[in-house]
Amino acid sequence: MREVLDELVAWWEAGETVGVGTVVATFQSAPRPAGASMLVGPDGTAVGSVSGGCVEGAVYEEAQDVVGSGEPVLRRYGVSDDDAFAVGLTCGGILDVFVEKVSQQTFPQLGEVAADVREGRPVAVATVIEHPDPTWLGRRMVVRPDADAVGSIGSPRADDAVHDDALGLLATGSNATLTYGPDGERRGEGMRVFVWGFAPKPRMLVFGAIDFAAAVARVGSFLGYHVTVCDARPVFATTSRFPEADEVVVDWPHRYLRAEVEGGRLDRRTVLAVLTHDPKFDVPLLEVALRLPDDARPAYIGAMGSRRTHDDRMARLREAGLADDELALLSSPIGLDLGARTPEETAISIAAEIIAGRWGGTGERLAGTAGKIHHDR
Repeated sequence: MREVLDELVAWWEAGETVGVGTVVATFQSAPRPAGASMLVGPDGTAVGSVSGGCVEGAVYEEAQDVVGSGEPVLRRYGVSDDDAFAVGLTCGGILDVFVEKVSQQTFPQLGEVAADVREGRPVAVATVIEHPDPTWLGRRMVVRPDADAVGSIGSPRADDAVHDDALGLLATGSNATLTYGPDGERRGEGMRVFVWGFAPKPRMLVFGAIDFAAAVARVGSFLGYHVTVCDARPVFATTSRFPEADEVVVDWPHRYLRAEVEGGRLDRRTVLAVLTHDPKFDVPLLEVALRLPDDARPAYIGAMGSRRTHDDRMARLREAGLADDELALLSSPIGLDLGARTPEETAISIAAEIIAGRWGGTGERLAGTAGKIHHDR
């Protein structure tokens, strides 16, 4: 939804009605993740994608029908359908797509939700996509940390259950379809609720204001990270050298990292790329990073350097008292073995390792593997 939010809000503010199809569940090798959305505007314009082109035509027609009828629907597209090839999803995946109409009447909270997303404030939107009572379909609730929920799923019991689970999804920035009993029973079935978790962008901290850092910052920004470049040398740590970074900080890396941890500004989605390959910078920094508690420990800690630099770094870290289980958290030398040489190629190898760690990929060539292509988080 995030990628089509601006267009949706523009139509919403103009008082228009928009058909919205959203992927709410995927199975096997589905091409788009849960949360991917496609809009059908009042002028017939299609914006966004739910399948990378496979079933857009079918969803487009469904959205037009829903705008006309006002009744939301949940549709499944994939190889299980008799007309899979007619629909177009020939990749072997299955998509559940919830199609609804959005207007100021059906979604009065949209403007405030969009403002939260733009300002980086965490907010979740929970929508009923399946229920034995069709009058519950499309009901939604907006959830924010440390604030009362706005709207209702349909009953106090259901609201309480969904509110608690939505807060958990917000903590990880995840989208998910949740299953309950018809009145929100934890161990029941019959009601499904899709939760969009609009958390602030995950952070990428790049230490070392070198040419490789500029390439890593560009790739990190492209992948959707809020990128910070930090270096203790003001002559190198400048915004002109790192125009695609969101922040450029002049500070000793270990001191900056400690301050960010103490300020509660890191979470389990954060990734660290230590590119200084200078022991006076990276050893104190890695001492802090590798000893962080579980709730603040980054998803990825990588350090650049040659094999000789790596061996020297590990020896220095052991001298500083780090244990083997702490050192095992470090990806060093950084990146996957792509044969990279240039800063841009090296940035791709680092990004590839981060992505593989996030989704459980092996880094092997898909042509040489079997089984499903898309991994679960």
